[in-house]
Amino acid sequence: MQILTEADIDRSLSTDGAIGYVAVLDDDIVGGAIVVIDEQTQRNHLDFLFVKVGIQSKGIGQAIWSEIERLHPDTKVWETCTPYFEKRNIHFYINRCGFHAVEFFNSKHPDPHECGKPDMGSDDDGCMFRFEKVMKP
Repeated sequence: MQILTEADIDRSLSTDGAIGYVAVLDDDIVGGAIVVIDEQTQRNHLDFLFVKVGIQSKGIGQAIWSEIERLHPDTKVWETCTPYFEKRNIHFYINRCGFHAVEFFNSKHPDPHECGKPDMGSDDDGCMFRFEKVMKP
């Protein structure tokens, strides 16, 4: 299991245009997200989306994502990344949220923006999928 460090979360929250959301259900925090909004281009980025351990597969992640889309109706394109081995995330983004895999970062094709800050030391380390969701006008 990959654990996000506090430094990764702080770096994301300190990015220009970053907005943090907390998902609350029955007075309990059940998840959250950090998005980065580019007001000029409306090419926006989902940095993190998480659901509390033990309550996944109950529609909470999809509800969080639906609310983010509702809150940012001017978005033209959403972008996010996830490690290649995170099958659950890949399923979620493609099959539940409507994203498309558009790029695969690896040692032969490193991410110029270090999406997810991968370690490109070996063929498997740091491999990431980049996803996009083009929104309808």
